[in-house]
Amino acid sequence: MSIELPEPIAAYFVGTNNHDTDAMLAPFADGAIVKDEGQERRGLAAIQEWLEETTRKYRPTVAVTDVAETAVTGRVSGNFPGSPINLRYAFTLAGGKIVRLEILS
Repeated sequence: MSIELPEPIAAYFVGTNNHDTDAMLAPFADGAIVKDEGQERRGLAAIQEWLEETTRKYRPTVAVTDVAETAVTGRVSGNFPGSPINLRYAFTLAGGKIVRLEILS
């Protein structure tokens, strides 16, 4: 059984697993917001900086294990203590783009 994701979310995870920050950023809307590790980033420049930093630091890959509409649970592996861990990604989509992403443990 394969898990089907809305296109912008699927593109985000393909980019993540390929460590391709440009591909990860592409599905985000101009004024998008990302909340991760207690910090909020607003706009594409701030999100790109976050993507580049976390990719360089952790080299994460995500195996999607569950989807409920736009809430995705994934098993995240990478260069960080406690790897692998399960994280929940709460996406908000509008106009075919990601307008909000909150990553929760």
